[in-house]
Amino acid sequence: MSEWIFPTLSELLSREVPESSHPPSAALRQIKAEREWFSAIAALESLLSSTEGVLFSAPLPILSQPESFPNITTYSFTPNALFSGFSFQLPSANGETSECETNTLGLFPGDALAAEAFCLALTSKFSLLMVLGEDRAKNPAFFFSFDPEEITKAWQVLRLRVVLMNPGHLQKLDRLYATFPPIAPNYKLITQFSHALLSHLPDPIAESEKRTIRDPRPLQTPTADVLKSADVELLQAIAHEVRTPLTTIRTLTRLLLKRRDLPADAVKRLEMIDRECSEQIDRFGLIFRAVELETSATKVSSLATTSLEEVLEQSIPRWQKQANQRNLTLDVILPQHIPSVMSDPTMLDQALSSLIERSARSLPAGSSIQVEVSLAGHQLKLQLQAQKDDLPHDTHQMPLLKSLGQVLVFQPETGSLSLNLNVTKNIFQALGGKLIVRERPEQGEIYTLFLPLEPSKNASGMIV
Repeated sequence: MSEWIFPTLSELLSREVPESSHPPSAALRQIKAEREWFSAIAALESLLSSTEGVLFSAPLPILSQPESFPNITTYSFTPNALFSGFSFQLPSANGETSECETNTLGLFPGDALAAEAFCLALTSKFSLLMVLGEDRAKNPAFFFSFDPEEITKAWQVLRLRVVLMNPGHLQKLDRLYATFPPIAPNYKLITQFSHALLSHLPDPIAESEKRTIRDPRPLQTPTADVLKSADVELLQAIAHEVRTPLTTIRTLTRLLLKRRDLPADAVKRLEMIDRECSEQIDRFGLIFRAVELETSATKVSSLATTSLEEVLEQSIPRWQKQANQRNLTLDVILPQHIPSVMSDPTMLDQALSSLIERSARSLPAGSSIQVEVSLAGHQLKLQLQAQKDDLPHDTHQMPLLKSLGQVLVFQPETGSLSLNLNVTKNIFQALGGKLIVRERPEQGEIYTLFLPLEPSKNASGMIV
């Protein structure tokens, strides 16, 4: 593959980094870089509240609540020329249209810059460049710089794309750059940004806390002490080739859904695109998290008080839609009140959704899935079991699953990827729980998950 003729922002900031004697895997490098990137975004937002300026980002707008920054103009570069020149109005937290508009700028198809996530901030108080890309060794890495010289070079890189793909915006953007030129940073501001970035990084859980909030029993038999490099490279490719473009598609779809001039059938199709993108992003996010756990020395997730009731309230409507698409019935049996558990709410939602999907794929149309939550001593029990439709045994066969490396299984009939059963068990154990799987002839598997209750709660908190 030939090198892209125009420079990228990673090439401006990448530096030689001494390699340790035990270099991390590509998967762990990717996860580390992504965590630093999202922490840096939160740190940047803390600096923008008292200033004015312009942000250039890709592949998405980075401000979580753009209406909170009325003095910040935002532009987003996208590799999809279809949306070039659109001025989208972002939805605010309450669902109303924000006053802040995000203007989109196109990139050439195949532009290497489209493979990077970046933000160039030009404000009246500081200038900052942040890049989630690759270092000189082509490893995933995160960089940031307040250096005016590097900021100037970054603007030249972006301006070149504007000249070639978005010439109608050039005059306005040149005026913005002249209004907010790169300025020498104040050391206090750099210190403030660095402290904020570190404060938003996930904290590793203490060993003493691990012993008190999760069963110290060993993990299920690991798939391998260290994943083969081929597996890691495959999953790194999946993250790059699937999650990033799907996230871009989903964001642009949601922005289009805010337009009020769309016909009903277009809205319906866009909602389907949004739903499918979300499902795939969550699936590959869980796969990547599984790689992190399998390659980590601690193999543990940070656990916290988790409202399973809220997790289920958010997840059940989505599971119902998935079941309806496959002509299945989903029956959920819940008590009146569900006490909190010790887990990770985001990852628990993804792991439970993976179980629902795994069960649904093995069932013929007309079958049903039952999810029941109950109390089991000092633990909460969640059981998922399938009931096949009354069909002759030869009319439906269990789908063929082929092992793909040491983490994934592949279903040739549908082309879908999922975690193998051992890795799935390890995921739930990292979440503080234990997953038991029981096979039933002709009916499939029964999944029983036990989660530890919040230490301050007891069995009396459960009302049936």
